[in-house]
Amino acid sequence: MADGPPLPGDLPALQRFLDAWIKKRGRYWSPLSQYARLAEEVGELGRELNFEFGDKPRADKDAGGSVTDELGDVLFIVVLLANYLGIDLVEALRGTLEKYERRPPA
Repeated sequence: MADGPPLPGDLPALQRFLDAWIKKRGRYWSPLSQYARLAEEVGELGRELNFEFGDKPRADKDAGGSVTDELGDVLFIVVLLANYLGIDLVEALRGTLEKYERRPPA
């Protein structure tokens, strides 16, 4: 993407950008397939977090990944899943924040 168009900095524009990107390169996977991919990517994120911050050392056989790469993969799949389901992520996040605001502070 270094030579491609810059990524949008706001969530609605990012959703539109990735919608056009995925349609240009293929198609959306079914929601269940996207969920399976999300679970896989979250597992890879957990593995990288464990290597970096946990007690498990990275073995020679473990390919060098990064927390940044895995978070990018998770975000990618979350946006694609939201797009497929017609979910506005700003509204979804707003609802989540409102839910947490109603809870007493920890």
